[in-house]
Amino acid sequence: MKQYPSNLKFKKYHKLNNFNLKSMEKKNFYINNGNIAIKSIESGKLNFKQIESCRRTIKRGLKKIGNLWIKLFTNIPIYKKSLASRMGKGKGNLSHWIACVKKGTVLFEISGLNLKKAQYVLNKSKTKLPVKTKIIKNIY
Repeated sequence: MKQYPSNLKFKKYHKLNNFNLKSMEKKNFYINNGNIAIKSIESGKLNFKQIESCRRTIKRGLKKIGNLWIKLFTNIPIYKKSLASRMGKGKGNLSHWIACVKKGTVLFEISGLNLKKAQYVLNKSKTKLPVKTKIIKNIY
């Protein structure tokens, strides 16, 4: 999985506040590709390491049978100054990349597994995430 975007329009973003995270997700609200998915119940920010660890646990459970779709991407850089530095002299160096998750966003989708096995795999990966999530099924 790609960790960050290849090019950005602006190098340094403003600091994120929770104003844009209070609303519900409208675009990525339903399952598109898979049969079963993880959906966020609360809004928050996900680090690339958290997404990657979740992806690895799902892939280990799927083996070569099922398919996995990741519905989020870390596109916001976070900058941090060292603790010993004084005031001023710029914003600081790049610390890590995050993805903003609104309430109701589908994070991961799985297909190609029976429901019992898929629920077991997704329950294992739910523990890796800092936001509250639930497992939803696609109803045909």
